[in-house]
Formats: sequence, structure tokens, C-alpha cells
Amino acid sequence: MNLKNKVIVITGASSGIGKALAIEFANRGANLVLGARQYVGLCTIAQNIETHQKVKAVAVQCDVTVEQDCAMLIKQAVLTFGRVDVLINNAGISMRALLKDVDLQVLKSLMDVNFWGTVYCTKYALPEITKTKGSIVGVSSIAGYKGLPGRAGYSASKYAMNGFLDALRVENLKIGVHVMVACPGFTASNIRNTALDKSGKEQGESTLEENKMMTSEEVASIIANGVENRSRTLIMTTQGKLTVFLSKFFPAFLDTQVYKVFAKERNSLLR
Repeated sequence: MNLKNKVIVITGASSGIGKALAIEFANRGANLVLGARQYVGLCTIAQNIETHQKVKAVAVQCDVTVEQDCAMLIKQAVLTFGRVDVLINNAGISMRALLKDVDLQVLKSLMDVNFWGTVYCTKYALPEITKTKGSIVGVSSIAGYKGLPGRAGYSASKYAMNGFLDALRVENLKIGVHVMVACPGFTASNIRNTALDKSGKEQGESTLEENKMMTSEEVASIIANGVENRSRTLIMTTQGKLTVFLSKFFPAFLDTQVYKVFAKERNSLLR
């Protein structure tokens, strides 16, 4: 797919991977419909893209946990551009708490954003993307292949996203709709700073070494290439590919290795 003049809808576009995706797709000539809760910052991003990349960018205030917001996001794309070529389900939140300690509302919140946000946006975008034989993308995680300690709700939501998109791919196999799951490894973004603790408050700082992670810009470039190439699944790091392999063939060994990694994080939850 040549992205020039295509219409791309991105959720969670006000920061991190979502913002990087907006800039990357704009650099490739696409027009953008950007959704996020942080409307003022989103408008600034859209204005900067129009100024520097010389493409059209529309900001839409959208909370993906609200079904009508998701419907309006897609409706605005159609009203503005007359079509939708690509939907990037990027909006997401994380958590850091053991199940024995966590308020269950935290898990519900993660499912509402990470899973239901994907379902809502995809449901309303699908008729338009069917017309253009375009792409539906889920920005998932290696946590959707291997459950991570202290991130039970996050892993569950990403497993659910992966299963949903996998089924969607099969449903639309013969009509030309491209479905892609993108699984970054640990990425230097604000998702861990805004991760919810056991009571549902943002933890405020990362407990991992951000300087050793992929950048949001690297992730965005890989995803854009995947859309152009109509890839099926993107596992972006060697560590991620090894995790997927071990989860299939040596799951007990992988359990031990994952435990060791998270036992070493700053202020580890594992004792």
C-alpha cells in the first residue's frame, strides 16, 4: 500500500507511540484523523503536522472507553475526507500491581481501554475499511503472548485484543481487509509513567530502564512499513521473538526467566 493521500485514523495520538505514528504516517504523505482525550495537546500536534508535513490532520477528542466517542471519531473521518483507509488502534494503558493487592476496578479499566476501545473503533470503522480494502491495526504487546507478573490486567487485555483481531482477520479473509497485530517490545514512552497502581492511581515513574528500550519513533516506522507491506504480525525485538518461541515450546522455562527479569526491576513486586 502506498500511503500517500490515504486517510489514517489513530487513537491515543497525543503522546508516545501514537504521536510518533502520526508524524511517521504524515511524513509518508497520509492524511490523519487523530483521536485522544487530551484535546488541547492533540490540536497542537495536528497543527504542527499540517505546518511541517503539509498534509491534512484533524484532531478529535475521543475517549475510547465511550462507544459514542469512537463512533464519532470514525464519522468525523468520513465527513472530512470521505473515506477511511487505515485504523490504528493504539490507545492503551498499563498497570503495575499484584492480583492479591489490586482493586479489581483497575483490571476493568484496562479492559475498557485496551480491549473495548479496540472493539468499538473497529466496529464503526469496518464498513468504511471494507470499501477501501484497507487495514485495521492493533498495537498490542509481547504481554499478549506471555503473561507478565504485576501486569495481569494488561496481559489479559492484550491477549483479548490479539484474539479479537485474529478472529476478525479470518472473518474478512476473502474480502480484502488487512488485519495486523503489532507487538513492540518494551518501548521508551510514557505508558509506564501513567500505569495504574493497585488503587488505580498513576504510578508516576517507570521502574524499568527506559534508556535501553526501543524508541516510539522506531516502533512507528516498523508499523508504517507493516501497513505498507500488509504484514500479518509484527514481533519487533529479538527478545520478543524469543519470548514467543519459548512460550510455545518451553513454557515452564520461560516462566522462570520472566520471573527473574521482573524480580530485578526497581521496587520489584516479587518477593
